[in-house]
Amino acid sequence: MKYKLIILLTTSFMISCSQKKTEYTGYEEYPTPVLSNLWLHYSKEDTEFKLWSPLAEKVQLNLYEKGEGGKAFDTQQLNAGQDGLWERRVEGDLHGTYYTYQVQIAGKWLAETPGIYAQAVGVNGIRAMVLDLESTNPPGWNNDKGPDIKHTNEAIIYELHVRDITIHPESGSSKPGTFLGLVEEGTTGPGGITTGFDHIKEMGITHVHLLPSFDFSYIDETKLDSAQFNWGYMPRNYHVPDGSFSTDPWNAEVRIREFKEMVQIFHKYGLGVILDVVYNHSDNVENSNFNLEVPGYYYRTWENGNLSNASGCGNETASERAMMRKFMLESVAYWAKEYHVDGFRFDLMGVHDISTMNEIAKTLKEINPTIFVYGEGWSAGDSPLPFEQRAVKQHIPEMPQITAFSDEIRDGLKGSVFDDKSTGFVSGAANTEESIKFGVVGGIQHPQIDYKAVNYSDAPWTNEPWQAISYVSCHDNHTLYDKLRVSRPDASEEEVIAMDKLAQAVVMTSQGTAFIHAGAEMLRTKKGEHNSYNLPDSINQIDWKWKVLNSNVVEYYKNLISLRKQHPAFRMNSGREVVDNIAFKTTENGLVSYQISNHANGDKWKNIYVIYNAKTTPVSYKLDGEWQFAVYGDDFHFDKGKNVIGSIDIPAISMAILFQEN
Repeated sequence: MKYKLIILLTTSFMISCSQKKTEYTGYEEYPTPVLSNLWLHYSKEDTEFKLWSPLAEKVQLNLYEKGEGGKAFDTQQLNAGQDGLWERRVEGDLHGTYYTYQVQIAGKWLAETPGIYAQAVGVNGIRAMVLDLESTNPPGWNNDKGPDIKHTNEAIIYELHVRDITIHPESGSSKPGTFLGLVEEGTTGPGGITTGFDHIKEMGITHVHLLPSFDFSYIDETKLDSAQFNWGYMPRNYHVPDGSFSTDPWNAEVRIREFKEMVQIFHKYGLGVILDVVYNHSDNVENSNFNLEVPGYYYRTWENGNLSNASGCGNETASERAMMRKFMLESVAYWAKEYHVDGFRFDLMGVHDISTMNEIAKTLKEINPTIFVYGEGWSAGDSPLPFEQRAVKQHIPEMPQITAFSDEIRDGLKGSVFDDKSTGFVSGAANTEESIKFGVVGGIQHPQIDYKAVNYSDAPWTNEPWQAISYVSCHDNHTLYDKLRVSRPDASEEEVIAMDKLAQAVVMTSQGTAFIHAGAEMLRTKKGEHNSYNLPDSINQIDWKWKVLNSNVVEYYKNLISLRKQHPAFRMNSGREVVDNIAFKTTENGLVSYQISNHANGDKWKNIYVIYNAKTTPVSYKLDGEWQFAVYGDDFHFDKGKNVIGSIDIPAISMAILFQEN
């Protein structure tokens, strides 16, 4: 199958909801007050509570002193308004008061819910809290700003789980597994190496991509002293940081303040923060916050009434419906404004419709022109949403401000994620070169690519190179090192390391947006596990001894990042520029070479020659004219390299880069 690891992932890790028939139909007849403000409005004088539920006969508000336990100290009825709106203004300063809503439909009271627009929640997210959000702002927050980039491929993205990078006993962190631990400075590990935040800065990363950090299910926040782990792709409350990453999940304001402090510290050092968002499904259906307000409305169903399941998780949301679209638009805008998030990665973006995704990108760009949006351009199954409306990678030309992951370069480099034995360009597979070239140009139309020979696409699917995410591994499936190990058990450790470095070298010299899985730079292993969504820290954590043992690989990755940042020729802005300035020279089994010309994208080097040799033997390569080495084996020369004329020997399984200044 062409699309996506999530097909494997979701069958094994997501608790599937039973596909029940819904009792509620005729959603198109519901009033949809898309311009109404449904967010709680707090002031010291009073608080206004709002909820949309066109099916409700009654809606009540329950007020609590605590986020868990105890009885409501007050219950008030919301007043029915037009278009299914319910509201209640409660006098007095309610800051710190917890609350829930409860809806009555057909004479039956549904379970309590914090409401889908909750901005603060108590432990385990079961009750919302009235909160003066300004009280959670760290000093200087109003002047906080992330990095300024014009095109997505200026970013070098580092994908990490908040817990993984600091939870190992030798991480040196005083706040392991938390938002604040992630930005703790001065931490050291074995042999005095830098760890955590200082390591990220040292690598030269521009943006961190945080796996879901909103409030998600399957972690009991009342038992954080016990070992628990989850990737976080089961959303509970979409607008609140998860309490398991805070120092105090019991008090609703703490997680909010600490998330903001984390963002502020990243920004202080010029790093952006990308939030992994999961709007394509909810953690369950029967008692999801969506269904406890308007049963059935937010989910797609088949004609027979069964829930559809393009998420692979038992349900899928209906982004094309007015109030779900409103929810998504306002949700990302909230994160951008309240938390100063610099980008969004959409899980299974192909479940959503094109119009909604375009509206999201437009909305975010109006808030902050430097924000960017990318996602998985596929789904995990079929959907009632017609294919031509889906935000899949084939439709990226219809989404001009959005970027999608390129599984072509991912699997072209290392082999299919669905087959352990499958190999790729760096690990000895034949006939993968066109997939590599496809990745090099960022998925655009280029006259020298045979698209019929590309692994997953028989046509280009981007207009501009930055619309493709170039990557070779991520949290899903095997780590890069593990994939190379499992697919090439015959290879020596030295050969596997060479394959690893070459794979990342191709990613970092491609025109797409560069993306690195955290820990790949130190040969991260999950001990052969390909689906670690709920496995213990012993599998998921970054073991900082790897940095010591694989220091040469760490240095190689660091140099690749530095090379990309120093040379804009590797991140051209437009497809036209790529076509005009990149010419492929040699394409044969195990060998791809090309030249970048004309001081591309304002590069100080006039011409750049890039050679990828995946062969297990050195290659004698002929050159025209005189060149200087930039990269040869493990050696990087950022200014002046050795001159070469005539021909060079390219080492086995390696990249070479040469340049001419004028």
